[in-house]
Amino acid sequence: MKKPISFFVHHQGRGHARRTMAIIRQFSADRPVSVMTADPSLFDGFEREIELVPLPDMIGAEVPTQALFDQPTPSVMHCVPMGVVEMRQTMRRILDHLDDSDAGLFVIDVSAELALLSRIASIPAVKVRMHGDRNDPGHLGAYEACVGMLAPYDERLEQDDYPSHLRQKTFYTGGLCTTAAEIPERVEARRRLGLDPNREIVLVLTGGGGSGTPYAPLTVAARAAPNTLFVTIGPLHREGHETDFANLINVGWVDNVVDYLAASDSVLASAGDNTVHEIAMLKRPYIVAPEWRYFGEQTRKAERLAELDAAVNMAVWPGDYAGWQAVLEKARGLDVSVLAELYSADAARHAAEWLEACVDRLWAGVPTATSSGSRSAKRLVAEFATQVAASEVQP
Repeated sequence: MKKPISFFVHHQGRGHARRTMAIIRQFSADRPVSVMTADPSLFDGFEREIELVPLPDMIGAEVPTQALFDQPTPSVMHCVPMGVVEMRQTMRRILDHLDDSDAGLFVIDVSAELALLSRIASIPAVKVRMHGDRNDPGHLGAYEACVGMLAPYDERLEQDDYPSHLRQKTFYTGGLCTTAAEIPERVEARRRLGLDPNREIVLVLTGGGGSGTPYAPLTVAARAAPNTLFVTIGPLHREGHETDFANLINVGWVDNVVDYLAASDSVLASAGDNTVHEIAMLKRPYIVAPEWRYFGEQTRKAERLAELDAAVNMAVWPGDYAGWQAVLEKARGLDVSVLAELYSADAARHAAEWLEACVDRLWAGVPTATSSGSRSAKRLVAEFATQVAASEVQP
């Protein structure tokens, strides 16, 4: 029996779960796999057989006393409030599952603290690498505690300030996109959607991890480019004073995002991992509007995209006509082949092969549970207790 691989998947947004599913699909059919998450519904309908382990939802959990709340956070950690029952239960369930399943590798997407916990528990861990200002003691300690890092993007997109000794233990999969839908031609996509076949269309795309696209700046864009149709997908953040315009329409949540992407001339979107590579896959000029994320994740990624001339970095939403006209003109002048090269159709397969090779290498030569009868500590304790009880009843 092959050593099991277990994943921790953060439940904010959908990206972590979709990336995990894309990788697991590429594992060997006989590889035991489990997923621990606070939102198991993210994996509803997943066709691959996995063990799904529900975790408590720690977001918003209360600290019971002011004295506990006042305790400072250690520099090597990020979010470790004291006295929180849900946090204690989460750590216990994670360790119990890793022990009971005899996991050979723990893939963490994402949590710096869990990487430290895994090392303390003597379980090899791999942390999913993310952009951002992460050279603090907590992140560096987590990286150093892992046997490797998995970066779901092209190495050219890596930040210059990522330490070289950590880069050496990082595997770059190439740009990983979880979208598997068939991509229509632009004319066909516009026909399906009932959109003008000749008009310039800018698609404004928002994912599920943020508060929504700010609508007020888009009303300025609509006035600045009256011949352009702006189509928004996903939630909008409205302030209540906006004026609607005929060339600015919102279609909300849709199941056929690829059709809208294919119908567009350019895309304005945040810098989520899958979003970046989805746009790269479709080879569309990209205006990247980074959303606020912890440690400046999207800001640093947008900066790197701009440094590569793969996208226009719109760090601030323009509030005037000239600002919008300049952004749109820069996007029209982009060489889309630069962004396209950052996408890899085989990224999920590369990730799966690397993870399986990693766990097999680490445990090479160790007899499997089925061949050696190796057992978890809990099973050993239970068997020992049975033996003791049996000896006590013997004459």
